[in-house]
Amino acid sequence: MVTLELKDIDIEDLEDVLIKVEDSFNFKFTDGEMADVTTFDELCEYISGKIVLDNTGGCTTQQAFYKLRSAIGKDVTPNTLLEDVLPLPGRLSAVRRIEKQLGFTLHLLRPPQYVTATLGIGLLACIGLAFFDWKTGLLGMLFCILGLFIAKKTGTELSVKTVGELAEKMTRESYLKSRRNGQTYNKKEVEKVLVDLFANQLNIPRSQLSSTATFQ
Repeated sequence: MVTLELKDIDIEDLEDVLIKVEDSFNFKFTDGEMADVTTFDELCEYISGKIVLDNTGGCTTQQAFYKLRSAIGKDVTPNTLLEDVLPLPGRLSAVRRIEKQLGFTLHLLRPPQYVTATLGIGLLACIGLAFFDWKTGLLGMLFCILGLFIAKKTGTELSVKTVGELAEKMTRESYLKSRRNGQTYNKKEVEKVLVDLFANQLNIPRSQLSSTATFQ
């Protein structure tokens, strides 16, 4: 039986994934309610049971693509490169316009990795410095935290490459909002969406997320 290697993953990262599940399917977990969930298949069934909506057919990723194409306002295909649709000059404002049209945040843009890496290393260094010079260390930490916040808000690098990849991202992170009718869902898609969320957020190989995989 395949085992999910969750013991080496930070608990905060796991909590972040569950928050994304809540946001995507629009429900809330309560403390301790999943204590008896031991396999990934049970998790999928448990979440499906919490979705009190009409179970209908239809591919959500396809519906997400059509909503995205309408919001972009151009004749695009799933293989269209986002850098062609969203050229760097004016990219930030263009993404905000698309998000306004869709009615939810895409989390599409990010700062350059060297910026976040530099500020992250600086933050760790300042934490260490604080043990010797707390004032300087605290100021450094505040500067790095502020820098990370500004970088996140103003980043213009694309986190995915194509319109199709963005439609898939919409499906896993904003499932109900990506559907034509947000009061319905396709029960057959729940497991795939959860696999995508866990795999993308925790860097877990999809092969380890089989229906019989167990949580440690």
